Amino acid sequence: MATAEGTGSEPTASPGPSGARPAASAATSAQDCLVEPSQTELVEALSADRLWLLRQLDGGAWPEWRLDLAALERELGELLDRLAEASGRQP
Repeated sequence: MATAEGTGSEPTASPGPSGARPAASAATSAQDCLVEPSQTELVEALSADRLWLLRQLDGGAWPEWRLDLAALERELGELLDRLAEASGRQP
């Protein structure tokens, strides 16, 4: 059975040149998985992941996916800005 993995159709989930993983992808214990995060925690995790992605792109990671990932990063930034405005906080 063929899979898309390794065919160049999707970016790999490698940690990138710096070796650091996004905050939201860090391993958690089974107990942590049972607790639902608050909206604030989710926004903070997305912000950390966005920053990680931006640093990876600036460092030259995934050159074949750079334009698509940069567009994703911009959209994520806009979403986070709208969430901050809706909650009455500054981004």
